[in-house]
Amino acid sequence: MVLSDKLQEAKKENKAILATNFYNFETLKAVLMAAKNTNSPLILQLTQSSIDYMGLENAVSMGRTGLAYYGVEGWIHLDHGGSVELAEKCIRAGFDSVMFDGSELPFEKNIELTSKVVKMAKSSNINVEAELGYVAKLGQSHNRSGFTEPDDAVAFVKQTGVNALAVAIGTAHGFYTEEPKLDFKRLKDIAEATNIPLVLHGSSGVPDDAIQKAVALGICKVNLATEIKNCFMKTLQNLLANESEIDLRKVFPPAIEAVTSLIEAKMKLLQ
Repeated sequence: MVLSDKLQEAKKENKAILATNFYNFETLKAVLMAAKNTNSPLILQLTQSSIDYMGLENAVSMGRTGLAYYGVEGWIHLDHGGSVELAEKCIRAGFDSVMFDGSELPFEKNIELTSKVVKMAKSSNINVEAELGYVAKLGQSHNRSGFTEPDDAVAFVKQTGVNALAVAIGTAHGFYTEEPKLDFKRLKDIAEATNIPLVLHGSSGVPDDAIQKAVALGICKVNLATEIKNCFMKTLQNLLANESEIDLRKVFPPAIEAVTSLIEAKMKLLQ
């Protein structure tokens, strides 16, 4: 099943699919094991920096081979694509889904470039995600306002034809200094007005009950990245603090297992 259809199915059932970033073989293995153990679908996400680190074709091959090896229903998605050119490269490389993030551009420019990506992806039935509003990225201020306006969302979806829309309702990328307060009324209004699958970025650190409520109100894709990196590295750091072992095959498994447990809990939350 193509991802756009799977997201529509999730919307009808008031469910969401977990979308996890991966950075190397170890984090890929961890999220795939979690999906297999919970019998859950999974969206594997790659950012520009991860593509640069692993190589585009290599990263796609790793993801595709891993999905088949573990028997997981899954898709490969470009997360926060910053250009039409990158989206095109990913489409040609065999991605199932691409995100064009023009959220920091003027509204009309965001529509123009997102529309180009939608047109490019349509013939291959590739899912296209866009973002509207301000969801703070790593290093950006969490205090700046810029929530998604329902009327803007309606116009944006109508003019671009996107399959899914990431909305700004109070989340941010990275960890929070205080518990985030999500604007559930805004989310409900956007979901009812646009009638397409909505995406929650910046879920790391958002309370479980808030995520479940967001899903009930229209979120069909939940992105997770920061908690994966943090869980893996903190486990590894604690292990190596008093460990002289240099065999990576013995050092990495506890970190893999920790991330697997984390993702299993997130997936059960969405079932």
